[in-house]
Amino acid sequence: MAVTARRKRFQTPERYLALERKAETKSEYWNGEIFAMAGASRAHNVIVANVIISFGSRLKGRPCTVYPSDMRVKVAPTKLYTYPDMVVVCGQSHFEDKREDTLLNPSLIVEVLSPSTETYDRGTKFEHYRTLESLTDYLLVAQDRPMVEHYVRQMDDKWLLSVYRGLAAEVMIESIGCRLSLVDVYDKVDLPTTSAAPPSLHLLKEEDEFYAERPDENDEDGLDSDRHPGF
Repeated sequence: MAVTARRKRFQTPERYLALERKAETKSEYWNGEIFAMAGASRAHNVIVANVIISFGSRLKGRPCTVYPSDMRVKVAPTKLYTYPDMVVVCGQSHFEDKREDTLLNPSLIVEVLSPSTETYDRGTKFEHYRTLESLTDYLLVAQDRPMVEHYVRQMDDKWLLSVYRGLAAEVMIESIGCRLSLVDVYDKVDLPTTSAAPPSLHLLKEEDEFYAERPDENDEDGLDSDRHPGF
């Protein structure tokens, strides 16, 4: 289906939040533009659920909170609004306003990779995330093979990468005292037995599938469905 070209105008964060809180689908916001997001594949959803269960069970009874992908995160230094696949906050959670639906201080962020989002998650999105002073750990989880990449913030504000491969591997997140087993992450995931690439996960939708409540013809919503938000 073709995307209809539309004139765009700058959207304020307040306008974005007002639209987003009434929407049936999720979108990102950056630099005055709104970027619609699509649903995920079965493998992506199973992996995210497994990661949430793993962290949730291990952090039970401790002062850490696990949030699924419905929790919006604001990267305050760059003003990106986004939805990580999973977030952990250790200590008190801080929010943008009394609605408590926009988190400001994630301790750990997890993103599940796909062919259409991998470059964004590794590059521009991670650039945004690194500006968060609260963030100590960033996990990238492959969905086509058992592999987790773990970035850890160092004392000099550099990031150390460790890569874990195979179902026998375990990732230790020292900052929150939590261990993540890859055999748990990939439970009930049909991993390919060949090198063929899995189906793509499409991040962005066409304009016609954006907000359920459409603005009038004189109020363009600023949607750009051709690229990810970036610096």
